[in-house]
Amino acid sequence: MGPIGTSGNGGYGSGNGSGGGPDDGALAVRRYKTGMWLGLGAIVMVFSAFTSAYVVRKGMSNDWRSIPFPPVLWLNTAVLLASSLTFERAKRERESALSWLNATAALGTIFLAGQYIAWLALRASGVFLASNPSSSFFYLLTAAHGLHILGGILALFYAVFRTWRRHVWPRRRAVVEATALYWHFMGGLWLYIFVLLWIGR
Repeated sequence: MGPIGTSGNGGYGSGNGSGGGPDDGALAVRRYKTGMWLGLGAIVMVFSAFTSAYVVRKGMSNDWRSIPFPPVLWLNTAVLLASSLTFERAKRERESALSWLNATAALGTIFLAGQYIAWLALRASGVFLASNPSSSFFYLLTAAHGLHILGGILALFYAVFRTWRRHVWPRRRAVVEATALYWHFMGGLWLYIFVLLWIGR
């Protein structure tokens, strides 16, 4: 299996019996990425609204209470950053792209499990969704991001399927490229949320 951008029998470009040339693949990548950027723009608007509400609510209330910051969030952050590295390896490795895509999906799943562990730690400390505005926003922001990560994992499985069935679709490169864009964005978004929660805790 070749790296993304190559064509022939093993790459993410055009495959055997599928038709289409390098220009078709490049056009597909541009189209998929354009669509993805539009979707990411909507996500930015949603989390910008959450941030505005977070800042306003924290500044105007006397009931904002600091909550314990689950230490597992540091590990979760490292796991998600590592998943971006494995995705980049998947885009470049000639023979093991599928393995790296599967590793990325596994790390994403570990991240979600870690977020759930963070929730359990808060619950064990007596901090619940409705305990105070700070805890409400913690659960809201981490849950909203977690749902988007879950969507990214599903997209990864689709990319794995398209890569595995390399003879049925010569433009599978576009799926991997667009999914990589989404995944890296989710990593950056989590860093933003992490810092926001750390400062505002």
